[in-house]
Order: sequence, then structure tokens, then C-alpha cells
Amino acid sequence: MIITNEIARRSKAGGLFFFVILPIALTIYFATIYICAAQGQAWALHNQTYVHMNSWFHYAKLYAATFGCIGFMILKYHWGKLGKAYWFKCFPFVIVAINIFIAVGSYFESAIRGMNALQTTGSQWWLSSEGVWLYGGWWNILNGIAGIINVFLYDWMVGYLLLKE
Repeated sequence: MIITNEIARRSKAGGLFFFVILPIALTIYFATIYICAAQGQAWALHNQTYVHMNSWFHYAKLYAATFGCIGFMILKYHWGKLGKAYWFKCFPFVIVAINIFIAVGSYFESAIRGMNALQTTGSQWWLSSEGVWLYGGWWNILNGIAGIINVFLYDWMVGYLLLKE
């Protein structure tokens, strides 16, 4: 893993392979699994990816991180018009904001599911689609609000200051 990280980080070809070609291949693989599972094919229904990676959160984080890496490569290597555009320097702050909003969505989901579980079962524990028990409540709402405040008071402010210079 350390070696592949160094290959992706230190070379254009490695970065393109690990952050463009491999994600395209994995997207085809994921889509194939879900299409075949929807058709009821046993191999897809029992596939570890289908069983353990079946919520929106995993895919949102995966693709946000992938787009983040591609954006950083565009900045690092000054690729195309984007890589040379002054306004694109705010990209790191935008991708961080997107990642925070993904976490905020997850916090609010956990709070809602915890409150629904409390009404139906008397406990705030709820079972995720991956078979993991989570404990949701008001603290998740506070974490989500903190994430929103973080984005607007820090990320956007720093991005604004960067572009202002």
C-alpha cells in the first residue's frame, strides 16, 4: 500500500492509473454487481461489495476522495485550463467542504434513524444496511450543525481569502 501510494503521488502515470483508470474500472465493477443483484443473480447478491458496501455514504466518500485526488493532480501538474486558472486554487477548500457535507448528511441520517428507533423499539440503536449497529441521537444533530458552521466560517472564508490575494 505504501508503494502504490508513492507511485500515485510521485508520477503522472501512476496518478492517472490509480485516480482515473482504476476508479473507472471499479465503477463498472460496482454497476455490474448492482445490476446483477437487481436481477437476482446469486453471485452478485452474495458479493462482499454488495453485502458490505451498500449505503450512499461509502460511495459518496469514495468518489469525493477520487475527485479530490484528480483535482489535486490538475493543480500540481497545471493540467489544462483548470490547472492554470487562478480561481481553481480554491479547489482544495471546495473538496473539503463536500467531504464535510457528506459527513453532515450521515450525522443527520443517524440522528433521524436513532429517533425513529427510539419510537418503535424504545432504544436509539439502529441497524445499518451493512449490519452494523449504530446509536443515533441529538448529538448527531449537533455534530452536523458544527460541520455546517465549519464549512461556512472556515472553508469558505479561507477560500475567499485565497482568491482575494
